[in-house]
Amino acid sequence: MRTVRDILEAKGQKVWTIGPEHRVFAALELMAEKDVGALVVVVNGGRVAGILSERDYARKVILKGASSREIQVKDIMASQVVCIDPERSIEDCMALMTEKRIRHLPVIERERLAGLISIGDVVKAVLEEKEFTINQLENYILRG
Repeated sequence: MRTVRDILEAKGQKVWTIGPEHRVFAALELMAEKDVGALVVVVNGGRVAGILSERDYARKVILKGASSREIQVKDIMASQVVCIDPERSIEDCMALMTEKRIRHLPVIERERLAGLISIGDVVKAVLEEKEFTINQLENYILRG
């Protein structure tokens, strides 16, 4: 059974972060530059304080008529962050993301940010695992 750690090893552990005091516009610039849909908000040397996604921007800034150049990340970030351990299974991860209706999960190891996985990363890993199983079964049947 594959784990969250397997996903991180395949995709890399680079996580783009931002501080809560930054302007939302700077966060949007960073997301565009790095081609990501969310940033982990960190304080005090890397402690996870929140997560900011494009969805947060759309729902909490644009729809309310606020300005991304004036509002700070801390004003719109999700501060109730659901995190996961790298040893958890991919199935656990998918169930958690579905239950909590979230698209991004920070991975925490020894109280430190170890990575970030998205629902796309999880779906890709599940599909790869299923494809591997199917190939193994086909080979078994053909060798009969």
